[in-house]
Amino acid sequence: MAGFGAGERQWIDRLGNLRNTVRQEMIRRQLADHVNSSMSVLDVGCGQGNQLLELAALGCTATGIEPSAELRDLCSRAGHHRQLSIELLDGSIENLDAVIADRRFDLVCAHGLLMYLVDRSAAIATLAQRVRPGGLMSVTFRNGHALAMRPGLRGDWAGALAALDTDRYTNELGVEARADLLDDVVNELASCGLGLVEWYGVELLDAEDQAGRRDPYRWLGSQVHVIARRP
Repeated sequence: MAGFGAGERQWIDRLGNLRNTVRQEMIRRQLADHVNSSMSVLDVGCGQGNQLLELAALGCTATGIEPSAELRDLCSRAGHHRQLSIELLDGSIENLDAVIADRRFDLVCAHGLLMYLVDRSAAIATLAQRVRPGGLMSVTFRNGHALAMRPGLRGDWAGALAALDTDRYTNELGVEARADLLDDVVNELASCGLGLVEWYGVELLDAEDQAGRRDPYRWLGSQVHVIARRP
């Protein structure tokens, strides 16, 4: 997989479009059920800072890690405009040790990251090491159970059939990525000592907030949002 960098320009050009706005708002609402102002937060691959800035606005001590200079600049300028205090660092999941040493946090976020990484298990283990006892991890990933939904809804029957037999897809940025299954991610979190607290569907078609919290509708979200806790 080429990774997110191959689609960065397209991502920046699409900032503010309806789909991304809805997705970010759903994640914000879902996180708000689990966050308080005393928490320290690490957002790995924070991008332009949608969730990082919202968490800072709640009063959290917010640290973001992002390898893209342009996205860091967008995040920094947005934070300055909102008069928010954030720590923004140049780095990625591959060099966390060099960037933040042995720091641990009350909440570790990795939103829209796993689908671009070859070794999901290693990434989850790396992120889990940064969660304090009693802390949370929040991850979003492409829903492998619903990979055929989007082409099917568009009437692309050949694409829908093909999606039933693969975990790979080309996203709206034109980048090849991977979809994951909820049970696989939850089991890997458990192997790192984090138990499932809640999961949500993200980017559903209608009644976004409520549908994303209920069966069977949350299974239809194009992305899944998992929140897990370390005892």
